[in-house]
Amino acid sequence: MKKQPNKSALNLKCFCLYVATKTVKRMETYRVRGSTIKDQRKLLLPLSFGPSSSSLLQILDQHIEGQYARMNRSGYELFVVHIDVFLDPADRKDASELLEKYKSRFSRHTYSSFGLEKALLLDGIDWKALDVPGPEEAESKKPATERLQHLLGSMSSATSRADIASTLLTRLLVDVAKRHDCESILFGESTTRLAEKTLTETAKGRGFSLPWQVSDGASPYGIGFNYPLRDLLKKELVTYTSLTSPPLAELVIFQEKSSNISASSKTTTIDDLMVQYFESVEENYPSIVANVVRTSSKLKSLTGNDNKGCGLCGLPVAEGTDGIYGWGGDQNSDSRPAREDDQYGVLCYGCSRSING
Repeated sequence: MKKQPNKSALNLKCFCLYVATKTVKRMETYRVRGSTIKDQRKLLLPLSFGPSSSSLLQILDQHIEGQYARMNRSGYELFVVHIDVFLDPADRKDASELLEKYKSRFSRHTYSSFGLEKALLLDGIDWKALDVPGPEEAESKKPATERLQHLLGSMSSATSRADIASTLLTRLLVDVAKRHDCESILFGESTTRLAEKTLTETAKGRGFSLPWQVSDGASPYGIGFNYPLRDLLKKELVTYTSLTSPPLAELVIFQEKSSNISASSKTTTIDDLMVQYFESVEENYPSIVANVVRTSSKLKSLTGNDNKGCGLCGLPVAEGTDGIYGWGGDQNSDSRPAREDDQYGVLCYGCSRSING
């Protein structure tokens, strides 16, 4: 008698294939499929050790391996970068050891790691606005980690600290990508994460940035921003990490459920509240999550040569909309206070709010 296949095993295999196919099809829209060895594209993949970026690395590693098996070449190569946002030496040691495990499992790719304090050396950021010395004025005797800790500690709220740290992280990733000749950055952000970002950035006063923060394509930084996991929910990627062979979950750092977050706590950020909200929405109404992202993806970016870059986040700011009064409910530029001659340069409304609380 012929043995019947295990339906459960088949379902799990089909699920993994579904996740991988969604990602690869999205990658193919970035036109990396038809490249030749001569013009092989280099793409930066930020690795946070979370389920999304880890799943993206696993899927693309298999995709590249399949391309080599069929054609003895691949249309792209990955430059995997981990940014250490923790300043504690023990945490950094753990992160370094974990990165070595990723290198061992996915050995085909190039890896690098940087501390977030490296962002303090970047040009093009208005350090005066943050009330910290720039790269040229920095005290050589003071450790960069200490200066970063002082900068974040000087922010008036947890949301401001998280926002400034996230902004510096993005600026550092862009700098690393450019210095290593990467064509674009592949962010491992799911539909759920993009929905969280849509509401978070809007609440912070940076809604104008959504065309670059949630959509595939060119960014104002002169490098592509792409989101290959944009068609998948976070819960699907969490499940995927436990179904790979060997299980990817043993390398992944999972965040605790945010259901117990208190909105009144001083350490709670807008980001935390959005994560909490979409955890429940994703579980019960996943179509709503996808609709948020689809709607925000239809937004058009700013056009015009008169737009200036924000001194902190670097995103273009339309003339007359910068500063704390730019989007504060009054769009009449005549009623806004005049800028002092010695005041720092252009800042978008979101960055102004973060700095000023």
